[in-house]
Order: sequence, then structure tokens, then C-alpha cells
Amino acid sequence: MFALHRVSFRQLLLVAFLLIAGLLAAVSLRGLVTLERLMSQARQASEASMRLAAEAQALMDHSVSMERAARQYLVLEDRALRQRYEDAAREGEAVLSRLAPELPPEQVNAWRERAAQVAEQMQGPRANARLREQSLILTFRELADINATIALQIRRAGEERTRRVQDALEASRLAFGRQVLVAIAVAVLLALGFGLWLARPFKRLERAIVGLGENRLERPIEIRGPADVRQLGRRLEWLRLRLAELDADKARFLRHVSHELKTPLAAMREGVALLEDEVAGPLTGNQKEVVRILSENTARLQSQIEDLLRFNAAAFEARRLQRQQVDLAALLQRLLDEQKLQWQAKQLQVRIEGETAVAEVDPDKLGTALGNLLSNAIRFSPPGGTIVFRLGRAGEHLTIDIADEGPGVAPGDRARVFEPFYRGERQPEGAARGTGVGLSIVQEYVAAHGGRVQLLPEGPGAHFRIELPHA
Repeated sequence: MFALHRVSFRQLLLVAFLLIAGLLAAVSLRGLVTLERLMSQARQASEASMRLAAEAQALMDHSVSMERAARQYLVLEDRALRQRYEDAAREGEAVLSRLAPELPPEQVNAWRERAAQVAEQMQGPRANARLREQSLILTFRELADINATIALQIRRAGEERTRRVQDALEASRLAFGRQVLVAIAVAVLLALGFGLWLARPFKRLERAIVGLGENRLERPIEIRGPADVRQLGRRLEWLRLRLAELDADKARFLRHVSHELKTPLAAMREGVALLEDEVAGPLTGNQKEVVRILSENTARLQSQIEDLLRFNAAAFEARRLQRQQVDLAALLQRLLDEQKLQWQAKQLQVRIEGETAVAEVDPDKLGTALGNLLSNAIRFSPPGGTIVFRLGRAGEHLTIDIADEGPGVAPGDRARVFEPFYRGERQPEGAARGTGVGLSIVQEYVAAHGGRVQLLPEGPGAHFRIELPHA
């Protein structure tokens, strides 16, 4: 029994090519054999027509020889002339016997009857030779007419034979044409069938690789198909388990390190606060400067640890979506209200454009992603600038654009803007330098929805677009 899982993809591909090639070769070979057979029949028909035409001509020649010998014999009554007539008659009879299968029986019988009449008319007394010669002339005229009829019949038989061969050739040509068309159609169907059938495991492989690339590690990878493709699927499953293990180790390490750092950091901040309040005694000017530097750096370190924990939590929570029908315009309006104090403090104009759209998303996680983009836009926008949210569609994708009038992203930063903890060279003047996890969290949450976020080249400020498929 044929076991698909034991056969490699290359072997299946070879079988497919051999089936298609064998089909086309069989049709071609059949057409060649048929053509050779018809050519042989045409050649035989041509040879038979030429032979029968020659036989008909020979019959006429023998008839002429019979007439000449018979008439001379009536005049001279020479035994040699009689023998010459009998030889010509015998040869004519032999030719007629060979022509008989191609002639109607009445024509054959008519020729033989006239030959028999000639033989009778050659016998008799010399006194009535003149009368017998007149009868002989009439009989040979009838025999000539019969020969002409036989020649015409032979020619028509040859033409009929040629027509039959031509008809057979035309029928074979049409049949061969149909066979070629059917073979081509079957070959195309086989090619499409094998192509789709053999491509299915690679579609699964592609989805599995995309899932690994998008960090969707919770679903086991099982690839069905040829042996080598199944082996590759097992390798991907091993890779998935290994990545899941490394991801879990990374998360545990980040949680452990972050929590371990928070305890001594809290003690440091408390100690610095006590020094700032001069609980341990009055400080000199230089000591106060040192305490100020310590306070700023401990606050920055605490902010970075909290961002690290936030990014780790976002990467974990992105796999647990709680989807529901959400009015995206209402969601954006809620985000604007939540950050109203921030954008009003910089006298910004924030508006929502486009059609109202309802999508099945996780409102908390998508709201966090959009809130991060809005926070970045507020942070980088100049006072009195404008921020625009725009809802739209691109094919089957629902799009959410956000554009500001800030300095935009430097060309050297565009390729790395979504990397965790990467901070671009363009920062707002006088603002604290960010930790670079906001856009990474945006990408995590959007990818969890099966979509993507990208930085568009349009300027002059930053222009981000979120695409949600089948929304």
C-alpha cells in the first residue's frame, strides 16, 4: 500500500513529472503509430491503384492482340495466328481473374461471354469467313466497350480507395486532435492538482514560520505531507518549543531582575529623600548637589525598571486577547479625553477623521497601543501643532493613521524605531529621554491582533499606520 508519509517531496515531484510526461508521450506515440498505419494504408492503396490500372491497360492490350490475331486468322487460317490468339486470350483471362475481385460479376461474365463468342466465330467453313469477320468486328467492339467500362470501374475503385484512406486520415487527424486537447487538459489538471496538493504543506510551513516570527508560540506545529516536509515540521516544532522555553526564561529573568532591583532601589530613594530633607543634619552646597544628582538618577532608574516590567507584561498579555465589537471612533475619543490635559497644555489641536468603523478587537490592548502613539505625538508635537487620527480602509484591512507636525523620525532611526529600548536621535527639547518601549508595546499589541504597524514616509512629522485584517 502506498504510504505518503514515507515518500519525500522530491520523489512525489518526480512522480508528478513522470505522470504528465507519460501521458503526453502516450498520446504522441499513439498519434505516431496511427500516422504510420495510415501512411502504410495510403501507400498500399496507391500501389494497388497503380497495379490495377496497369492490369486494366494490359487487359485492353490483350484484347487488341486477340482482335488482330483473330481477324488475321480468318483471312489466312494460319495455325500460328490461331495459337497467338489463344495465348492472348489466355493471358487476358488471367488478367481478368486478377481484376475480378474489384469488378462486378456481370462485367466479368460479359467479357468472358464475348471471348467465348469470338472463339465460336473463329470456327466455321471458309465460305462464310466474310460474314464471320463482320460478326467478329461487332463482338470485339462490344469487348472494347467492356474493357473501357472495366478501366472506368478500376479507376473509380482506385478513387474510392483513395477517398476512404483520406477519410480515415481526416478522422484520425480529428481524433488525434481531440486526444491531444484532452491530454493537454488532463496534464494541466494534473499539474494544478499536484501543484496545489504539494503546495499545501508549504503553506502550512509558511504559516508556522510566520507564527514563529510573530512570536505566536502557544500553538503546536504539525505539518502533514511527504517525509522530508514532515521532518521539517518536526524541526520547526522543536524550534517553537525552544523559543517558548527561551521566551519563558527571558520573562522570568526580567521579572526576577526587575523585582530584585526594585527593593534596593526603594531603599536608595528613601535614603536620598532623607538626605534631601536634612534629617541626618544640614548639608553643604556641594552635598546638596550630590544629593540632587542621586535623586534624579534613582528616579530615572526606577522609571526604566518600571518600563521594563511594563514591556515584559505587554509581551505576555498580547497573547491573551479579549475580543469584542468596538466602535473605533468612540475608542479614539475616549483616549483623547484621557490625555486631554497633556495636549491642551501644549495648545494642540487633535481631531478624528474618516468613517465610523466597528471592529472585533481587544479594546484595552488596542487602546494601550493607540494611547502610546498619541502620547508620543503629544510629546514630539510643537506648541500649537495639530495631531490627526484618520480611520479608513485598504482592501480587507481597516487602517488607523496618526500624524503629527513634530520633527519626525530621523532616516537612520526608521528601520529600528520599533525595537525594544531603542531611542532615536531626535528628542523633544528640554524633555526627559524616553526608554524606547512605547512603540515596541504598540507593535506587540497590533501583531497580536494579526495586524501590523508601520512608519509611513509622509511628513513633515511622524506618520504611523495600523492595519487590522478582516476587521
